[in-house]
Amino acid sequence: MTRETRTLPALAAGPVEMPSMILGWSETIARDTTWNEHSHPFHELLWNERGASTTVVGTRAWTVTPTLGLWMPAGTLHSGSAIVGTCCRANFFGFGTMTSISPAPVGVEITPLLRLLLERLADTGLPSGSRAVTEAMVLDVLTPSSRELHLNVPTSGLLRPIVEAVRENPGDPRTLAGWASHLGVSARTITRAFNAETGTSFARWVAAVRAQHAVALLTRGWEVDVVAEEVGYRSASAFGAAFRRTTGLTPGAFRAR
Repeated sequence: MTRETRTLPALAAGPVEMPSMILGWSETIARDTTWNEHSHPFHELLWNERGASTTVVGTRAWTVTPTLGLWMPAGTLHSGSAIVGTCCRANFFGFGTMTSISPAPVGVEITPLLRLLLERLADTGLPSGSRAVTEAMVLDVLTPSSRELHLNVPTSGLLRPIVEAVRENPGDPRTLAGWASHLGVSARTITRAFNAETGTSFARWVAAVRAQHAVALLTRGWEVDVVAEEVGYRSASAFGAAFRRTTGLTPGAFRAR
């Protein structure tokens, strides 16, 4: 199946005439799809009814799932991709009608309440008074999450071999000590470089890569135990615990969605 590429314009933040404060969009992706780097004049909340997608801003990459959304402030350049079968959802918030919940992209937990409110706004027959109340409730519960499936991608020459190897094969078993020996540097040097470029440790960065890869495989229908082995976990239970810490869902629950 061929990959589809879509091109959207880069627009500056600013007021746009909208029929209501919050508009919705949804699409079930028929083939693997990539969006070019673009931006919107309005704020955007990205989330999925099912499946997984990726949004990239500079060297930072977020995985969007049914429980972890992404707030994209107006005017922010970003690109994206989605796996076939993903039901993508987005809500657009009129610029100037509200204060952005964050000046930078940030993860948002798609709680059952927030999901219900956003689905209610998708009803085109909703009376204007009810819509206004629902929109106000959305703004009230829409807050940044301390948990997000997010990855900073190092770009230095020192870390590039690690980045390329682990992203190509998340099951790569090499430890920090193993990479230090392979690169001819100390483990402390690699640790300092990871902290400086990503804000996290080598181990946590590898765990994030594995979680993002696991989400993609589960979306494609892979069995949980096969995914666990593919991304480098010795058992399905260890993989399940790590996956739930990151996404809020067990691998089985995510795959069922």
